Amino acid sequence: MRYCGIDLHSNNSVVVVTDETDKVLLSRRCPNDLPKILALLAPHRIELAGVVVESTYNWYWLVDGLMAEGYDVRLANTVAMKRYDGLKHSDDETDAAHLAHMLRLGILPTGYIHPPAERALRDLARKRVQLVRSRTQHVLAVENIL
Repeated sequence: MRYCGIDLHSNNSVVVVTDETDKVLLSRRCPNDLPKILALLAPHRIELAGVVVESTYNWYWLVDGLMAEGYDVRLANTVAMKRYDGLKHSDDETDAAHLAHMLRLGILPTGYIHPPAERALRDLARKRVQLVRSRTQHVLAVENIL
């Protein structure tokens, strides 16, 4: 079996594929372009047990695209993940490999992948909470001045 971890950023992603011994078979940074990511995964598709995508603000396009192509996709809950303290350094490649490692061990904390129809309401509610917090901070700042 093979396991894939993707460290997702705003304009690029690091894709790492490992085997059942955590040997890195593929480690590549590529632009955030679904056809390019699918091309990287294609040689490993048959043996791929799953793909882990880091839960960031821009995960929708990648998770939707991978799921549409039939990949078993998990969304990593980065808040619930404990960083492995044994790593001497951390970079995008080790982060992606760590996602694949946690998937292999079955200890990956996952987040819920909201169906596309629910996302607009969820995003709107999240934005409202953000605006209410901001408003409260500004009101308190003005009160402290006066």
